[in-house]
Amino acid sequence: MTFDELRCANETRCEQSFHPINQWSPTDWGCAMAGEAGEACNNLKKLRRLESEKFPKEFQIDEQTLVDMTMDEIADMVIYADLLAQRLGRKLEDAIKNKFNQTSDKVGSDIKL
Repeated sequence: MTFDELRCANETRCEQSFHPINQWSPTDWGCAMAGEAGEACNNLKKLRRLESEKFPKEFQIDEQTLVDMTMDEIADMVIYADLLAQRLGRKLEDAIKNKFNQTSDKVGSDIKL
């Protein structure tokens, strides 16, 4: 999958199954993305508790399930980030490439996208 494939499918699904992208403000899209980040962080907190064995037994869940759940939330963040970028009239791929290269320049790395 490419970023362009994600962008196209994401836009089509959003507008067919939910609502036009522009119906939500950039704040709405950003808050949705932040909500997914919060869910990912909550799962990571649970993973850390598993490592430290301080996880309440009544909430016991295996590590692989938590990792899978975390990956789902990370995917949701990227999906929302793409929709937010679209709402702002930009491409997520371009933003990632530009920021990655800026950071490479800043730290003196020759690794660029």
